[in-house]
This record gives sequence, C-alpha cells and structure tokens, in this order.
Amino acid sequence: MDILDLMSSWKSHLPVNIKFNQLVGLGINSTELAGNPQLTHHFVYDLNKNPHLPFDNEQFDVVVCTVSVEYLIHPFAVFEEVARVLKPDGYFIVTFSNRWFPPKVIQIWTDIHEFERMGLVLEYFIQSGRYQHLGTYSVRNYPRPADDKYSHETSQSDPVFAVYGQKA
Repeated sequence: MDILDLMSSWKSHLPVNIKFNQLVGLGINSTELAGNPQLTHHFVYDLNKNPHLPFDNEQFDVVVCTVSVEYLIHPFAVFEEVARVLKPDGYFIVTFSNRWFPPKVIQIWTDIHEFERMGLVLEYFIQSGRYQHLGTYSVRNYPRPADDKYSHETSQSDPVFAVYGQKA
C-alpha cells in the first residue's frame, strides 16, 4: 500500500512489522520527519498555511492523521484534499486523544467534550460529501506502562479516538 502520514512527526504510529510500498510523511518539522525511521519519503509542509496537498490525484491507498486534527484551521479544505489524493475506495483514518498543546489547538476543541470531538471530526468527513462507510471507535482504560513519562499522573493510558471513512 501507498500511505500518506498527514501532519507526520518523529513517529508514524503504524505497526513497524508491516511493510508498505511507501509511507510518505507530510509535516512541519524537518528534523522530526528526518528522524522518523518508518518514512520512505517526507515533505516539510504546513497545511495551516496552504491546505492544498502537494500530491497527484488518487496517489494513496490510505491517509492517516494521528493526534493532529485538532490543530487544523482549514479542516474542511484538508478533508476535501485528502479525498482527492486517495485512490478509489481508499481510507482516511483520523486518530486523536485527550492530550494536546493548548496554545496550538483550535478553540472549539477546548470547548467540547472528548466524545463530541469524534462528532466534530465526523462532521468534517460528512461536509465534504466525499466519503462513505463512516465510523468511530474509542479505546480507553488500558493500564499505563510503568516507563511512560506520564505514569506519575495516572495509572491509565490516554484514551484513543478514531474517526474513519472510505472514499466514495
């Protein structure tokens, strides 16, 4: 598969034992992108400055956006662009948690409950009119590993929320 890791960073959060045809990272920090061992290619690009993705139509089988959707200031345009670069029947998978950088997050994110955030991201998919088979998924209450840097704060790992859709 050809995968685009949207708003990528030092880690792609994809299984390391799975081989991809290509895993392309698009993010704003060149040092972090260069240090991501899973990426086959990476591009420094700020979607908040220009929401147009610098890729050809129907180039990727899957697009993932991990713990970054809450920073998009043009989410509707980005979700449209993702549909454009997805191959027919390709998937867009957006995951996030309840931890973010307060000075960078969009205002509505701080004003709504964590389950309402899944609804907000679902609305991004719906408004584009370009996705089908929409779904949500949440995982919570797993024990936090002892070596986790936040283990002193709580014994449970952060919840993970996912919203996904298939290109119509």
